[in-house]
Amino acid sequence: MQNQAMSSHTIPGALELAGASVIITRPAATAAALVRAVRRRGASVVRLPGSRLCAIEDADATRAMLFAAQSADAWIFTSPAAVDFCLALTGPFTRAPARQVFAVGAGTGRALARRGIASIVPLGSQNSEGLLDEAALSTPKGWTIAIIDAPGGRDLLAPGLRERGAAVSRIGVYRRMPPRLARRQLDALDQAAHPWLTLLSSGAALEHLMAALPPGPIARWQREALIVSSERLRDLASAHGFADVHLARSALDADLIETACSVLSRHRL
Repeated sequence: MQNQAMSSHTIPGALELAGASVIITRPAATAAALVRAVRRRGASVVRLPGSRLCAIEDADATRAMLFAAQSADAWIFTSPAAVDFCLALTGPFTRAPARQVFAVGAGTGRALARRGIASIVPLGSQNSEGLLDEAALSTPKGWTIAIIDAPGGRDLLAPGLRERGAAVSRIGVYRRMPPRLARRQLDALDQAAHPWLTLLSSGAALEHLMAALPPGPIARWQREALIVSSERLRDLASAHGFADVHLARSALDADLIETACSVLSRHRL
């Protein structure tokens, strides 16, 4: 006869993260969907934004650059935030802002689609490397390309495209600033139940948090599981003393959560 009792290690499918504290490092402005998805899996959420997203300082000059770049062969949006801040400057486009529009990842593609802009999204890795692998960008010699992003971010696309013969300009439409962590956020982290599962998709967020957190929470954090969205972040986390680092397939919410569930299931064994 089949045993009807649930094993102590078995968690119902909808609550795979029950009992864990999931630390979300995305900026507050872009974290809402991930927070909801994690809570649906039964986790306690600790919001620990690693960056604040702010408008660019010289809006008039940036707006002029964007309108001038509409003669480019291609625009590349690097994040959903780049889409939002760009259109806050330009207003809705009555047509595509360039002959071809590319998105670094499916989330950015969806943000563009909501604004009526069709884009080419990587079929493989949902990142800059995946976009560079796309056939549509394999031979951009002679193209002019505008990359819509934030100043100071990782610059992999521009050098790669210039090596292929494209003329590339980067137009920063927003800024990633260090977070202003409130006492309540530090208290929530201090009181969070074990195990901790941190979801990380930004090197800037990790650098900001390592500079902002007191030594005690950092030492505790370094002993807990960190789920990262790229090999680059895995290397950066290791360099910052994190020993339990796990690589998700991409920065998409579903991929980060899937890896978190897998890590927690092994923790329960």
